Amino acid sequence: MISKDMEERISIARKSLSDAMSFQASGDFENAEKAYVRVLHKDYRTIDILPLLAGVVAKRGDAETALYYWNKLLGLNPAHLVALMEKGALLRQLGRSAEAVGCYEMARGLSPENPVVRNNLAVALADSGRQSEALAEFRHVLRLQPDNINAWHQIRRISSAIVPFWHIAMMNDTRRNDAFEAAIRRALELRGADAHILDIGAGSGLLSMMAARAGATNIVTCESVPAIAQTAERIIAANGYREQIDIFEKPSTELSVGREMKTRADILISEILSSDLLAEDVLNTFEDAHARLIREDAIVIPRAASAMGCLVASETLSNYAHVGEVSGFDMSQFNALAPLRLPVHGTMTEWTRLSDDFEIAAVDLTARKHAAALRKVSVPVHADGTAVGVVQWMKVDLIEGVVFDNHPDGYHDGGWLQVLHTFPQPVDVRAGTSLDMVVGHDRTSLLMTPIV
Repeated sequence: MISKDMEERISIARKSLSDAMSFQASGDFENAEKAYVRVLHKDYRTIDILPLLAGVVAKRGDAETALYYWNKLLGLNPAHLVALMEKGALLRQLGRSAEAVGCYEMARGLSPENPVVRNNLAVALADSGRQSEALAEFRHVLRLQPDNINAWHQIRRISSAIVPFWHIAMMNDTRRNDAFEAAIRRALELRGADAHILDIGAGSGLLSMMAARAGATNIVTCESVPAIAQTAERIIAANGYREQIDIFEKPSTELSVGREMKTRADILISEILSSDLLAEDVLNTFEDAHARLIREDAIVIPRAASAMGCLVASETLSNYAHVGEVSGFDMSQFNALAPLRLPVHGTMTEWTRLSDDFEIAAVDLTARKHAAALRKVSVPVHADGTAVGVVQWMKVDLIEGVVFDNHPDGYHDGGWLQVLHTFPQPVDVRAGTSLDMVVGHDRTSLLMTPIV
């Protein structure tokens, strides 16, 4: 039998609850909160009241207090799915995406096939910089809801952010592809079809499949970007080369002989050269491969590469690289923040040659070690103009008799871009003189600067 005191408490609680719901319905969240708190003080239907209270507190903009009430509810019922979802949403709102991920992961454990749970987890993972995991979650959403347009869009958006734009252009670069395939076939003629091959930087899996098509049976390749590695694995399987190629979702520095690789490789293939030669950590990667992953007499493709360039003048490029007077103001100090490099693409960007070609830096990729290398050069000038910088391209020695370059005079539609390396300030030059420069590399980037 309920005591009179208990009946009175319940009656007061019910009245407060009715008031709270009326205030909430009218949009008076402040008074609704006070009324819900009065209900809680009577210990009446606590599990039911806490979500309502957290909701009105959040609506009046107090996310931290709303979190307090959701945490209180989770203390009473850790498996409360709504509480986990709402807490995750508040944490994201507060910029605490990593904590939100934890909430949504707990919610996923409770309701693994709930598309809303998986979608919210995917969003929080993306916000936290965990793009590959976010992609996996969005793909799971699509398995649950194949017509979910938002999930399709997010997969495309995240993938395009992860995967550099030049991958497809590189795959469509017939001249580059033919050069690499010729080098691979020649290497297999020298070492035989049973040679152990290591392909660093699988990308789409194209070079490994070229080796497999040429008859190679022992191919290990690796790709550090999970989304690319997983796509390459599907491509390799779809083309019928899964038995010949083992692909690993990791950088080459995490491969080891006796685990991913049966033995040191007889042939190293790698196309991790960037348009400006060294930006993709080329030298460290090749040095590590020489030290741990390939035989001393391994064939290395490519075996050498050079950065070539020429002085150029271009009003178009100068306007991307330098600023002077703007709207009557001197803005030149902003040049200290100007880009060091700008991509150009053959004839697509207007520029005028001011010098012949000259070598900026060269690397022997068969060498076991590489030091930074700088040197002074005098570049003969054959036309008057204002040099905005150096347009640079590459010359790649793949194997004896097979050389590839993206010289701007004859390469306008391939995957490798030419690159403008800007000077700190434009330099006026005159035909018949020379411009003294320091050129070379610091192991990770090219350097070319005028001495003025």
